[in-house]
Amino acid sequence: MATMTIHGAALVYEDVGAGERPLVLVHGLTGFRDDFREQLDALAGLGRTIVYDHRGHGDSANTGDAASYSFAQLVDDLGALLAARGVAGCDLLGHSMGGMIALRFALAHPAHVASLLLMDTAARVPDRMPRAPFAAAGTIARSDGMATLAALLRARASDEADRSAAERRLEAEWGEAFWERRHRRLTAMDPEAFNALVLELVDHPPLTARLGEIRCPTTVIVGAEDSSFLAPSAELAAGIPGARRVTIPDAAHSPQIENPTAWFAAVRDHLAWARKR
Repeated sequence: MATMTIHGAALVYEDVGAGERPLVLVHGLTGFRDDFREQLDALAGLGRTIVYDHRGHGDSANTGDAASYSFAQLVDDLGALLAARGVAGCDLLGHSMGGMIALRFALAHPAHVASLLLMDTAARVPDRMPRAPFAAAGTIARSDGMATLAALLRARASDEADRSAAERRLEAEWGEAFWERRHRRLTAMDPEAFNALVLELVDHPPLTARLGEIRCPTTVIVGAEDSSFLAPSAELAAGIPGARRVTIPDAAHSPQIENPTAWFAAVRDHLAWARKR
């Protein structure tokens, strides 16, 4: 683990493995490097791998300033981090909100993205993400803190009829460790970051009309049970020229955790395909 200051915020990152063209992992909202903890050694075995925490997430700095949290700022942070690590081109994997950042980075800086992996993400606001509950969660985070929000989300989970079988299975296998991991992710966040980014997540303008501009090898990965992102993933695969789509069975929104064997195989196959080209 190392730290560098990017645009006034200290960002924590890990740079492991060896190779000329790294795989760069971009996590989603409320996530951090821990989202790829179990897979990092295997990925490093495929070549150089870089993973970092967005500002306001994980071990990176919490600025406390709502104006410092936006998709545009996270795109700029990614570019500055790559430049500081001497990365001219990379294979870029973005998960959920991180996929939205990766897509925007690829559109803004196509020369720096040799290939894309877009995982459980979208070029638009998914239909099954209504604004009101997300805005309410942001208000709670700012007024009562992230620990209170984490407790409320846990209390609601048992009553959620559309909660995926993959998530329920993971909870059963991990027991209390499942909730401890979620609590750690949420409470590490700056409430200002959560509120600002969750609103951008549900308000951002669509990029579907620009998908044809993506010319690098692209694989769209989605968990078979990730109901909110199945249709948006199909749109990504249809809109990006030559894109491949891989559906991970027995997985929902976090296939790298819910079905790590199938997920790793998809990433390995993508890198073999993209780097051969």
